[in-house]
Amino acid sequence: MSATESDPDIDENTDVDEATGGDEGTDDDERSGENEERGDESAISEFPPSAKLVYKVLEYEGPLTQERIVAESRLCARTVRYALGKLEDGNLVTSRVCLEDARQSKYRIGE
Repeated sequence: MSATESDPDIDENTDVDEATGGDEGTDDDERSGENEERGDESAISEFPPSAKLVYKVLEYEGPLTQERIVAESRLCARTVRYALGKLEDGNLVTSRVCLEDARQSKYRIGE
């Protein structure tokens, strides 16, 4: 009898897995409208982890100077410079002279 009791349990678990699989299709449909975001994410996936972090900091905080990126990301200044260089070479980040202090640049995504 214990063998027959375990069979329904296995069938019930299979049904739950199938139901979950159906819900995943709905999530994919919702994500299909976010093609532009996924395009940026696939482009950023080729960069080193430090560049990904700097990109995310700029994404959440908006245009920042190197000094502010260092403070927000908690990376060392050299690593931030390296990451910004990689992101600029990949045309994911642009820089403009900071109007408050012409010695600094503000970095932003795209544009």
